[in-house]
Amino acid sequence: MNLYGLKTCDTCRKAAKALPDANYIDVRKDGVPAEVLSAAYHVFGDKLVNKSSTTWRGLDEAERARPALELLAEHPTLMKRPLITQGNQMWLGWTKDVQAELA
Repeated sequence: MNLYGLKTCDTCRKAAKALPDANYIDVRKDGVPAEVLSAAYHVFGDKLVNKSSTTWRGLDEAERARPALELLAEHPTLMKRPLITQGNQMWLGWTKDVQAELA
């Protein structure tokens, strides 16, 4: 199981604590592999982009209009977090539903 998140994100830290065996990947430091981003975008669509993030608010209208996968590759902190993968399964966020399924 891989957990893609930010070390500074409280939600990601909660998920990591609940999933101690998960391989934690810091998206700011290590990025997200293109194939993982592509698969996650196929599953979650535009929900993968965190439009309430500081990074999003810092983008101008022209940048926001770019394709989501390009933006996420360039600005991995734009991704909604955490993204949890295990085999072909993916979960986004740390909602009660995700917690019930994984923890």
